[in-house]
Amino acid sequence: MQALYAHSLKPFESVTQAQHDLIFTVKNCYTLFLWLFSILPEVAFYRANKLEDLKGKNNPTPEDLHPNLKFVDNEVIRQIEENVTLKKLFPQHHINWSEDTDFIVNLFHTIEELDEYQAYMNNQNGDYEEDKKLVLTIIEKVFATNDLMRWFFGEKDPNWIDDYEEALSMLYMNISDFKQKKGDNCKIATLFKNTRDDEQFCKQLFLKTLEHDAEYEEIIESKLQNWELDRIIGMDMLLMKMAICELTEFPEIPVKVTLNEYIDLAKLYSSDKSKVFINGVLDRTIVELREQGRLNKTGRGLFQN
Repeated sequence: MQALYAHSLKPFESVTQAQHDLIFTVKNCYTLFLWLFSILPEVAFYRANKLEDLKGKNNPTPEDLHPNLKFVDNEVIRQIEENVTLKKLFPQHHINWSEDTDFIVNLFHTIEELDEYQAYMNNQNGDYEEDKKLVLTIIEKVFATNDLMRWFFGEKDPNWIDDYEEALSMLYMNISDFKQKKGDNCKIATLFKNTRDDEQFCKQLFLKTLEHDAEYEEIIESKLQNWELDRIIGMDMLLMKMAICELTEFPEIPVKVTLNEYIDLAKLYSSDKSKVFINGVLDRTIVELREQGRLNKTGRGLFQN
């Protein structure tokens, strides 16, 4: 969607270059996912060093000499730090926090203010599930809401402003699947489930939507009721064209999946009324395509769904 929108603003750009930019941005989102994955081990490392420093100060308190190490020893954070796959991926994607220590310090202070963090630290009878629950809570209540984090990654790469929610969702789901018994071999989500097929899908959806642009516009115009074509929001038009492309050109994708996904995209990227408008147009389009025999879905149940 973003690549098609960007191309519409640069119509003289070659399709080949636009396609290259598309794959780059998809891979770039995965890099953001890895940056997010790397944060908590850095935060725990900072906290461990700080606690060690407190032991050496003048007149240390009993708490300084015998600190609460529960967060520092969080097993899920340690699984991230020691994960075999991440140890390979981090250097490959040039992930390094050596110049961003102030960000890590500020982030820890935000985390320690959470009520859930305080309750976690005060509970002496924790277990692996409690460790995981804290990590997921930090993602949900700090990573997802902290303006500093969004600004920080937006400064690193402006494209990450739009990718942030997707990368964060990937992180949350990935850590949710961690298992204690897996140790340092917990599975890390890959960029594509099937690199060859998924990358090809991205390219084909992009190219075929461009190729049939005029045809899809005519289909949409014929479904409008008391609505002029030039009054349609550009993003709504783009989403409907992509949906029609999926419906007619990708037999392996169920109709219902396409409909739901593009309505969800409308909720995120278009106006408040767009989801209802797009749903109505696509519903009428699906009926017509089915009557014309153009919903050539393969696989059991795909035609009905």
